[in-house]
Amino acid sequence: MTKNDTAPFSVWDIPLALVLLTRLPLPRLPEETFTRQSRAAWAFPLAGLIVGALACGTAWIAIWAQLPAFAIASLIVVMLIATTGAMHEDGLADTFDGLWGGFTAERRLEIMKDSHIGTYGVLALLLSQLLRVTAIAALVGAEMMTGVLAACVFSRSLMPALMTLLKNARHSGLSHSVGAPPISAVLAGLVLAALLALGLLGSLALAPMLFAMISCLIVAKIAKAKIGGQTGDILGATQQVSEIVFLLTLITLI
Repeated sequence: MTKNDTAPFSVWDIPLALVLLTRLPLPRLPEETFTRQSRAAWAFPLAGLIVGALACGTAWIAIWAQLPAFAIASLIVVMLIATTGAMHEDGLADTFDGLWGGFTAERRLEIMKDSHIGTYGVLALLLSQLLRVTAIAALVGAEMMTGVLAACVFSRSLMPALMTLLKNARHSGLSHSVGAPPISAVLAGLVLAALLALGLLGSLALAPMLFAMISCLIVAKIAKAKIGGQTGDILGATQQVSEIVFLLTLITLI
């Protein structure tokens, strides 16, 4: 292991976070970089900033074309889904199918691993994306695209916190392979995300950040009660839920 592998922070953490959380075309990273997967968690908000910026760039083109707000918001969500490979949306669907489709922890984990989607998952996707698009459309109408960026950033800072807060519920999958991030990486990510959100929104970011953190704790409590910990699907659901809560809280303030 090199000195770079054990350093608290590394410049390689940013492209590594993009590899873990997006499907953007990136150069092949050095193999030893992947030993830093848990330490790179501090850079998750930067991955959110990049995918959010790409989505908002698409939105500005749509605004120039004078498309209606709902269409622009839909394009933003489409871009977010495309750049992340729908991994967080998939986690949300699997989480709802598993946590409410089984009666034991073992059965719930088995359902979550199944590639098929059930009624709970379909309903979760439909309703969550409707709320997401509606909230973003309100921000587009209020000319507050920075709110979308802040939501993308802050929601991704909560995933490492959940990885540290709860043990992994199974001994396989992406969340298990990454491992629990060190507390320094978790705190650095939260501080970075908070500073970015405040820089983008000013004091308007305070209440959305608070309620996003509360939603993360609620997801954590449910996951612990139903499967005894977290999985990659739970992390994806956390990102989606906290992003939507952030957006909904923000539009109530404007």
